[in-house]
Amino acid sequence: MRNSSRGAVDPFIVMDVMAAAARAEAQGRHIIHMEVGQPGTAAPVGARQALTHAMETGSLGYTMALGLPALRDRISQLYKDWYGLTVDPARIIITPGASGAFILAYTALFDTGDRIGIGEPCYPSYRQILKALDLATVGIQTLAKNRFQPVPAQLTGLDLAGLMVASPANPSGTMLSHSALQGLIQTCHDMDATFISDEIYHGIEYEAKAISALQISDDVCVINSFSKYFSMTGWRVGWMVVPDDQVRQVERLAQNMFICAPHAAQVTALAAMECDGELQENLAVYKENRQLMLDGLQASRGSPLRMGHSMSMPMSANSQMTALPLRQKSWIRQAWLSRQVLILIPYAVRR
Repeated sequence: MRNSSRGAVDPFIVMDVMAAAARAEAQGRHIIHMEVGQPGTAAPVGARQALTHAMETGSLGYTMALGLPALRDRISQLYKDWYGLTVDPARIIITPGASGAFILAYTALFDTGDRIGIGEPCYPSYRQILKALDLATVGIQTLAKNRFQPVPAQLTGLDLAGLMVASPANPSGTMLSHSALQGLIQTCHDMDATFISDEIYHGIEYEAKAISALQISDDVCVINSFSKYFSMTGWRVGWMVVPDDQVRQVERLAQNMFICAPHAAQVTALAAMECDGELQENLAVYKENRQLMLDGLQASRGSPLRMGHSMSMPMSANSQMTALPLRQKSWIRQAWLSRQVLILIPYAVRR
């Protein structure tokens, strides 16, 4: 059977490493997992209990393509609680994880061949999803002096139809200030380019609160997920916030591509939003792990580690990600410690 050229995307190396680690575990090896970006904590207890009740009392059939109304309402309240914003629930669309939101956003907003800017280094799947949709990725090499985030001056002359930005970023962990984010959004507006903000790490912050693009403009596409702060990576449920005139466009695509996000995951997500006490306890553990890693890195270098600015990335027993001076290529390093294998996906500067 023939394969399409647009389907010839690069593998998501993290998942290949995860599969290799699973094979090693099946052979009796003890693996310390640090290869994949997920909390070591489960979905909140109250959320799992709510799902148990829902399974016993309902059929959990299809939901509307836009998602459960109660969940969309509760996410609207989250924007009020976290950012002081009033976001109409009608603009909120529940998706099969942030990955489903990326597919919907790219498909709804861009046409074949459109040029989409992404700061590098970045979440590698952006590029591969864009390729699979016959969109052109324009890599913008970020610099340490700009905290590994794109800046308006770098967008000149690129003929972009859109710009994808993450704050907190993956893998650098840096966050955009209000003024930096505003500058990028305004530049995109001036260029008639769509601004997409990946905000899946919001809620996991240590030194400063992350700024949402919605605090600056309603004419943006914001993507978020229950994976990180809410500890629901495998449940595959996320959301997007789009302008009013984009809702029906995205809804039609969602109806045909996904029908709906998993009903069980939506029920669990709704209940998870009422479990802030447990989630804050998780965050305290991540913060302790983060400090442990920073202290160890400082000791290994023999001098203080210069962080420069507030950094924000989640760390847990199974996934420790912290903000280091990172750039260029990533590679896989497997360190064998007696009979244990430490699986890492480090990003570092090649000198």
